[in-house]
Amino acid sequence: MNKSKRIKIVFFIYIAVVIKVIIFKYPWEDLKAIMDTWEKGVILEGLDTANFTLFKTIKMYIDYSYKLNSFENLAGNVVVFVPFGFLLPYIQEKSRNFFILLLNAFLFVLGIEVFQLFSAFGAFDVDDILLNCFGAAWGWIMYVLWERIRKKRI
Repeated sequence: MNKSKRIKIVFFIYIAVVIKVIIFKYPWEDLKAIMDTWEKGVILEGLDTANFTLFKTIKMYIDYSYKLNSFENLAGNVVVFVPFGFLLPYIQEKSRNFFILLLNAFLFVLGIEVFQLFSAFGAFDVDDILLNCFGAAWGWIMYVLWERIRKKRI
């Protein structure tokens, strides 16, 4: 198996793990119970609990850092998308362009957040989109640095 195929496999496993960890994080019985409640009211309830205000959750985590697991939540939202930014340029040549990579990350994260909004499998939070995209950007920076180091060795 060539390097390109191995990277694709790793990337798709990574994407599956991200979806499992973010969307399907609860036990199947809990997810089933949530699905049993799906109706118009659940969607409206999701809109009530959603955060559409940029920096609201981040500020809350900073303000209550002594009470909450703030660092874990903030860092986790960034770190989980670093592999996205590092691996995608190897799979999709267009994503070697920072803005294309960021657009791909934004669309993927937005899809997850919108799914959470309408499914009640989580909560929509615009700050998650920001932090996840920041993580993808860090991954892209690591990709660029890695490629420079690798090319200097050749």
